[in-house]
Amino acid sequence: MGATRDEMAELDREDAEEREIVRPPEHNQDTNRSATRLELFFDLAFVLFVARCADLLAKDETWVGGLTFAAVLAVGWWAWAGTALYANRFDTDDAVFRLLMLVGMAAVIGMAASIDQVGKPGSRWFALAYVLLRLVLIAGYLRAWWHVPDARPTVRPYLIGHAAGAVFWAVSLAVPGPARYVLWGVGVAVDLLGPTLSARLKDALPLHMEHLPERFGLFVILVLGESVAAAVTGVHDGGWTGGVVLTATLAFVAIAALWWSYFDLSGGAAKRRLLMEGHDRTRQGVHDFYVYAHLPVAISLAAVAVGLEHAILHGAEDHLSAGTRVVLAAGVAGYLLSATVIQAGLSRQIRPALLWPGLGVPLAVGLLLVDLRPPVLLALLAVLLVAGVATGVAQHRVGEIRTART
Repeated sequence: MGATRDEMAELDREDAEEREIVRPPEHNQDTNRSATRLELFFDLAFVLFVARCADLLAKDETWVGGLTFAAVLAVGWWAWAGTALYANRFDTDDAVFRLLMLVGMAAVIGMAASIDQVGKPGSRWFALAYVLLRLVLIAGYLRAWWHVPDARPTVRPYLIGHAAGAVFWAVSLAVPGPARYVLWGVGVAVDLLGPTLSARLKDALPLHMEHLPERFGLFVILVLGESVAAAVTGVHDGGWTGGVVLTATLAFVAIAALWWSYFDLSGGAAKRRLLMEGHDRTRQGVHDFYVYAHLPVAISLAAVAVGLEHAILHGAEDHLSAGTRVVLAAGVAGYLLSATVIQAGLSRQIRPALLWPGLGVPLAVGLLLVDLRPPVLLALLAVLLVAGVATGVAQHRVGEIRTART
């Protein structure tokens, strides 16, 4: 069937807008808002960033290495989240917005390329790239301030927070470590205050509740992709031996179960709450909780990727190192705990969340800290995660968990 007149008129309107090279930002309220091609392109830089963070942990599976990995990934995650929150409200996809996003993408590439310099004199390149990314975001908010007067109360805390955070990072360039890293932490903490304060304003512009879970879901897929890449690397570097291939197969089952657990259960329950109450300005804390709770999800899943790669690589051996088992245990348990908090906190259905994924937390820790052969360890982990998904699906079927499609 051909397009109706109304559909043709809508296409003509969209075509006319696309011919406008520069368009002032406006508050996004389109009910069909979804991730754009530019946002997906921008995320490619963060694929590299997460991979480089994983390299940090892979090279140093100690407490110091783990804390460094978590801190650096947290900085990058917040850099991504800040950009996603701006685009959620003010993406016009015009030439100015595209140029800002592309410059920001270049800054992320700079951060990724200098991750291995963190803790060394070359860490100033990481700081410079982060400052550039914040300046891009500040420029975007200044543009929104100018063109969208109704958004000014909402934009003000973001501008102050991002600017103050960038100042701390800029000052750190003149300060030797470890004081430099203290300033980084203070800068991120100050930066985080902007969205939190803005969300509590009575006249704050609401976030786009269809777009928000899609963007954060895409970041979860991005981090899960590291586990898939880890399986490829582990099989390749492990020489395709029987033990390696078996361990990789079991690892893939575990990865698939983690994906299923998030998108059909915990993430779906969280999205339902956002859609039900997200536009109620008296409940802006729901947005904050959803956003910030995804930081430990990202860190945990990236750690899982490192643990799985090492487990697959040594699949033909009798033992895994204590460091690898701790990384894998911390990653799986951290993800399950984060998913429990998200599901229980946003769905307000605590008992089902405590059954799964909550019960999986101590079981995963106990299982992964036992010194077993890699294929046996991964087999037990895969059984645990698949059983957890089956439990969650059963709860969903009887109405104990209510979700929205993510």
